[in-house]
Amino acid sequence: MLPAPAASADAGARGADIRPANRPRRDAPLTPAAPSAPDGLDGPDEALRPVTQWHAAAGGERIARTRLRLSGMHCAACAGLIETTLLARRGVHAAQVNASTQTLLLDWSPADVPFEELRQSLRAAGYDLAPDLAGPARELRRREHRQAVWRLFVASFLMMQVMMLAWPSYVAAPGEMAPDQAALLRWGQWVLTLPVMLLAAGPFFQAAASQLRQRRIGMDVPVALGLAVAFVAGSGATLDPGGLFGHEVYFDSITMFVAFLLGARYLELRARHRAAQALEHAAGELPERVERQKPDGSVETVPVAQLAPGDLVRMAAGQRIPADATVDAGAGAVDESLLTGESRPVAKAPGDEVLAGSLNLQGVLMLRVRQVGEQTRLAGIRQLMTQAFQDRPATLRMADRVAGWFLAAVLVLAGLAALAWQLIDPSRAVAVAVSVLIVTCPCALSLAAPAAWVAAAGTLARRGLLLSRLDAIETLADIDVVVLDKTGTLTDPSPRPRRQWPDTLDADARSAALALAGASHHPLARSLARALESERDAPPPSPSPSAKQWVIEEFSGRGLEALADDGRRWRLGVPRWALTHFEPQERRTGVADAQVVLACDGIARAAWQFDEALRDDARTAVSAWRERGLEVHLLSGDAPERVAAIADQVGPVRWRGGASPEDKLAHVAALQACGHRVLMIGDGINDAPVLARAQVSVAMGQGADLAKSRADALLVSDRLGAITTALGLARRTRQVARQNLAWSALYNAACVPMALVGWLPPWAAGLGMATSSLLVVANAARLGRDTTFRR
Repeated sequence: MLPAPAASADAGARGADIRPANRPRRDAPLTPAAPSAPDGLDGPDEALRPVTQWHAAAGGERIARTRLRLSGMHCAACAGLIETTLLARRGVHAAQVNASTQTLLLDWSPADVPFEELRQSLRAAGYDLAPDLAGPARELRRREHRQAVWRLFVASFLMMQVMMLAWPSYVAAPGEMAPDQAALLRWGQWVLTLPVMLLAAGPFFQAAASQLRQRRIGMDVPVALGLAVAFVAGSGATLDPGGLFGHEVYFDSITMFVAFLLGARYLELRARHRAAQALEHAAGELPERVERQKPDGSVETVPVAQLAPGDLVRMAAGQRIPADATVDAGAGAVDESLLTGESRPVAKAPGDEVLAGSLNLQGVLMLRVRQVGEQTRLAGIRQLMTQAFQDRPATLRMADRVAGWFLAAVLVLAGLAALAWQLIDPSRAVAVAVSVLIVTCPCALSLAAPAAWVAAAGTLARRGLLLSRLDAIETLADIDVVVLDKTGTLTDPSPRPRRQWPDTLDADARSAALALAGASHHPLARSLARALESERDAPPPSPSPSAKQWVIEEFSGRGLEALADDGRRWRLGVPRWALTHFEPQERRTGVADAQVVLACDGIARAAWQFDEALRDDARTAVSAWRERGLEVHLLSGDAPERVAAIADQVGPVRWRGGASPEDKLAHVAALQACGHRVLMIGDGINDAPVLARAQVSVAMGQGADLAKSRADALLVSDRLGAITTALGLARRTRQVARQNLAWSALYNAACVPMALVGWLPPWAAGLGMATSSLLVVANAARLGRDTTFRR
């Protein structure tokens, strides 16, 4: 058993330094705007409604927050350029771009600026955007893929033609080729290189020009500058071989570099598109129309957007469920793998809950709609994934800043190299400057960490663990203590009432218990509400007091309280809180030993005990954590004897019963004061303070309040093994990110001196730069393919 830990005097101060930097500012929720107000998304902007949420700013102004998919991005610097371009437009309040997933979160006022105007401003800078929906996003990816293939074909095909024309000048002996023949070959190369510069390499110049107009130095600036310098020098040599630029032309290097770079970016594009498709698959899709039964029994086909709670819909086998609902009639099996990570079909019968986005595999189900639209669990998952992949961790922001300074240093270094070689060998000055510009482009540096994080987050999402903070992966690798709640975390989230006192509830008590239990997401309360609703022979709830009109308040770790119209105070929760005194009869009936008590004005009216069973993989998960060298602590507000019984079942863990939320918070603070890194796993509502205090926190995902949790991750599957996977994957991800950073540093340390001394021609510099980016992306992609992650 765990003793009550004594937190050090500076524990509170230390705690204040532990978490704030990990919380993005956007976690502070905006005030929802009045739903009845017009949204301003009419005409062409109407397609944005499914990906737009409305909020009220501090001054009462209605602001639209829209999720968009981007195309045309080539590097991390493009993110800053897109944000700056949009923020310069009137009506745009905030713009946040994620370069890894090419998504944009835009806060704007449609009344001040049309969406098409924003889109045209981005198109002028070489980018495009579309609503972050499956259909428009797929069309955007298809168009981007077609353009990338066409540019790669032009560059590759003309590169081969240029190489054939350049080959004689490499193999011919001095004086063997006539001047007019050499001039003809140079002009042929120039003509073939021109389409490569205008068509294939056009996006490089367009992006570089946009970056310079915004007074930014992005990855495309040194690339465009190197290509321009080489082409101008080659054109000068073609026009006048004996002039200022000498007789050397660089058209073969130009075309080869463009082909290599476009080839690398095409492979990166394919990797991003596969990641986007995997995320769309993980987030699921809803059908466009559904069959709804009318009151007279007839069936009509309506858009999903017209569904409302209480509607009865018919779902045949093979159809995807459009809303969170309850099975009203019929039996079948449902695939919930998109939402919970559970690969096996789940049998459904009348009274069972089904989730939006799950797939009906067999049978015809009549479903009673409970939640629609943004209130569904699927919407919560989508919102959480959007939040996670829009996150810009501190490490990533630091890498972007380093890359910006590095690019500035590259331009200075290339200029100094050109001046130095102008004194050593003027004929090679241009080639050396171009090589330095190309070889030092820090694409690999910018991709090193985010590519690994995105791949890891996608893998965890497929296993039912959704991250709300990307850099939680980095922190998770340092965890040495796991702190667990008991009810609904280590035990089955659907416990069943084992014993009830009295055997039959009067209507007054049943009505109060049902109202209070139905207002909570706690596993015991939800189980009790289901049990009370399923009682066939119970008397109907008393019409007075009107429990549905009660104002119910939930006290974390204690229970729920409501004040009835007649002045009576009802409580449903732990006995030591719900009861103010015990009578002898109550002692004899065991009310004080019950897990949940219903009390009216401090006097017991009903009590329940529950059968709590461990989750199927609880023992395996705890054993795996201990094998990794982690301490496992079990903290619960339940009675110590019941906590001890559960602790004995899972193996040797440190435990403490009767712990209030304040006790749990103090325990975690004491662990942190001793230098431990804590992973907290608990209920996203009742354990909110301690979840916020721990270095990394995982909430058990229940209901539609997923995205409102203060946790770093949500476990939407029923398997604690997903957390075991996350612990191993976190360490593997850190290794991959460090490998990527080390490779980027080694590549620049080796290639920059070679370029400076003239050992690396421009075509080889282009090949090296493209290869380094590909290696970084390929190394990170392994995180999405691994199925086992060792310590």
